[in-house]
Amino acid sequence: MPNQKDHAGLAALSICEALLLAMNDHMLLPEQEIIGVLRDAAATHENDAGPDAEMHRAVAALINRIITGGNSVGRL
Repeated sequence: MPNQKDHAGLAALSICEALLLAMNDHMLLPEQEIIGVLRDAAATHENDAGPDAEMHRAVAALINRIITGGNSVGRL
């Protein structure tokens, strides 16, 4: 059963996704820049060796799936 952190994480992901799509739609950032932002975010999590390293690797994997598979509306 999802907890409050799960809900907050899903909300944050949806908001960020919408912002990135809007930036692309309004030509504020080109697609390659948006992908660069996502790659930077993934790298930050991939390089975390702290006590929550497993969680960070899972976050990086999710971001990388977004990069390779597009997003929930099939864009980017």
